[in-house]
Amino acid sequence: MALNKIVLFYGFTPVPDPEAVRLWQRALCEKLGLRGRILISKDGINATVGGDIRDLKQYLKTTREYAGFKGIAVKWSDGTGDDFPRLSVKARAEIVSFGAPGELRVDENGVIGGGTHLKPEELHELVAAKESAGEEVVFFDGRNAFEARIGRFKNAIVPDVATTHDFIAELDSGKYDALKDKPVVTYCTGGIRCEVLSSLMVNRGFKEVYQIDGGIVRYGETFKDQGLWEGSLYVFDKRMHLEFSDEAATVGRCIRCESPTSKFENCSNPSCRNLNLYCAGCSADPATLHCPQGCAA
Repeated sequence: MALNKIVLFYGFTPVPDPEAVRLWQRALCEKLGLRGRILISKDGINATVGGDIRDLKQYLKTTREYAGFKGIAVKWSDGTGDDFPRLSVKARAEIVSFGAPGELRVDENGVIGGGTHLKPEELHELVAAKESAGEEVVFFDGRNAFEARIGRFKNAIVPDVATTHDFIAELDSGKYDALKDKPVVTYCTGGIRCEVLSSLMVNRGFKEVYQIDGGIVRYGETFKDQGLWEGSLYVFDKRMHLEFSDEAATVGRCIRCESPTSKFENCSNPSCRNLNLYCAGCSADPATLHCPQGCAA
């Protein structure tokens, strides 16, 4: 009987020929019957792939034979075997689309000039040390704002961004200039967006920037719901969200009736399909599974 898993990883390293790596990765996944999303750029690789665990282990073994990917750290989660509709392998200017491909610098050790990496335990040590010194650690969400509706770090700042591309303008707006002299911890799902975001913040004068090794996923694996995280984690596959324990708080609210929920649904209007939070009751009827203020044109 197949044991299905999902593997997520990224690696920042110079890739001289992204198209050649793209073709190799596609052929490898097709041979092993894997599906998911893989992005390659001159700066590295970003992959989320699902399938039988034996095939995934062979995929990782072969991928690590590429010199720059040898040391990639991998995060595993349970899969169903039907988590991704297809295989998508693309070469892009960026493996995270901030719209600043010329600003990011990488070498064989990863991103140059990014935030200081913290293991989950080290994050708690930092918070405790700063509090004892009378300083506040600021948590800065590196995800799209809608993801934070169902889960975030306590008292985190959630930038008003709909896409990753919006972060540049958001940082340059001056909204967060007061944070430039404070300790700031960036966080995101698996850590990759913060690799880039933290370097963008450092480039803009933020003096003390940190990022969590392995992102929210690694933190949740370590502390479950007994730490500084509250709620559910939005994920980009058919699961849509996951909880780290049975004690997870439900912080999301239905867009129609304000009932607690962590479930995103598409608007029932075929010409809209806007993604929003709906409770089980409101999502059960097309008349209520509908944008309450009317669908955007």
